[in-house]
Amino acid sequence: MLLKGRNKKGKSGILLALSSLPSNYGIGSLGIEAFKFIDFLKKSHQSYWQLLPLCPVGKGNSPYSSPSTFAGEILYIDIDLLIKEGLLSPEDIKEASFPKNTDYKMVREFKLPLLKKAADNFNTDNKNFLEFKKDNAYWLEDYCLFMAIKQVENGLSFDAWKDSLKYKLPNAINEFKLNHKKEIDFFHITQYFFYCQFLNLKAYADKNGISLIGDIPFYVCFDSADVWSNPECFKLGRDMTPVLVAGVPPDVFSSDGQLWGNPIYDWNYQRKNDYLWWRQRLFHYSRLFDVIRIDHFRAFADFYTIAYGSENARMGVWEKGEGMHFWNTVTPYLEHSNIIAEDLGGETPEVQKLVIDSGFPNMKILQFAFDSDLKDPFLPKNFSKNCVCYTGTHDNDTTFGWYETLSKKEKILFEKTVPKIEKFSPTKRLILFGMKSKANTVIIPLQDYLELPSSCRMNTPGKAYGNWIWRFETKDLTEELINLIKNLSSGRN
Repeated sequence: MLLKGRNKKGKSGILLALSSLPSNYGIGSLGIEAFKFIDFLKKSHQSYWQLLPLCPVGKGNSPYSSPSTFAGEILYIDIDLLIKEGLLSPEDIKEASFPKNTDYKMVREFKLPLLKKAADNFNTDNKNFLEFKKDNAYWLEDYCLFMAIKQVENGLSFDAWKDSLKYKLPNAINEFKLNHKKEIDFFHITQYFFYCQFLNLKAYADKNGISLIGDIPFYVCFDSADVWSNPECFKLGRDMTPVLVAGVPPDVFSSDGQLWGNPIYDWNYQRKNDYLWWRQRLFHYSRLFDVIRIDHFRAFADFYTIAYGSENARMGVWEKGEGMHFWNTVTPYLEHSNIIAEDLGGETPEVQKLVIDSGFPNMKILQFAFDSDLKDPFLPKNFSKNCVCYTGTHDNDTTFGWYETLSKKEKILFEKTVPKIEKFSPTKRLILFGMKSKANTVIIPLQDYLELPSSCRMNTPGKAYGNWIWRFETKDLTEELINLIKNLSSGRN
């Protein structure tokens, strides 16, 4: 397995959302700055670039609330590359002043007309485009149709569409295709743009020895092409609304628990065809990334279900997951089985056994290591070697911001366990603490190398707005930073 490393000292990398790259157009893209970031990783002697999901963003601009698990976010398509290909001219680009962080509304208003113009200029008889449509028909056809219907229906959730479209009655679908060909073609073409640009970036990463880590959420959004196209894979009622939804029970952080609202899988049905939809999903990701991080991996051991329509998550029940039967079934169909098991919050015997049986490395978050005692499983001395160590993830505060809010007890444990180094800040000390651990892989968010405050964190769980917007600037990636990263990760890679 790739993550087990090629030497005894393990490897390291950087966590950075594609949207966080610099850009002239308000949001990171698959263009020159992404290639420069790969150069930066190589110069810094890193092995991995861990990305957040690249699927279309949904509610709150979150990639974890997407209308498709297979599609790419078209806002990440690089405008300058479209100009280079002759699909746009420089005169098409109007002057615009974007804020430092991403304003998704402004980016959409700027980019979508340009993407529509590029799509109009594109030759749909292009041989590579036709092959792309054929190779991806298993998800692409229904995704493009779904998005076109949503556009015509002014964004209505699919369960509110008229029955003939909601239930995909052939006559209604054929009539819609006939009357809205241009709208459907736009989504085909822009997905082609996205994947051409992404695969060129992937080839460049391969050439430079940088492995890409992708991210796949366990659940999918209800109002998605995935559910509309495959309703039999989910526990839905006759009206196509969920019977059960996902969440987590009450705990010390929330007396009501968390009501996520994602539909629950119908595992009885999925078992009958050897998890075909999941196999397609994982195969798709295994072609795009060298490693796949499975968010909420614990749900393969057990998962929490709540009746649809509940006001909170108090009255849910735990159900047994598919376990190793799932992984033994799907793994032979994948391009590779380099998986990171995100098992956070799953410190139960069932989850721990599944992680061990699978052989997948699990996740260790250093920011979680100082709120109990020296037996804490997130302290490096308690790691197994087969794990991926982080200072924090996209859901954590930056380490600078986190340290500022530690309690007196937590700071005492921090000082007791994290080696003191002259002129080293707490953030640098924590990074080095992880690098010196026996973890096979260490991934550090770029914000931590830059020692940025809480305002630069990527996401605050439970907060509806203001997430997924942080971006760095080109001037931030200095030679001094390259040398710092090389020194802190010395002995790895």
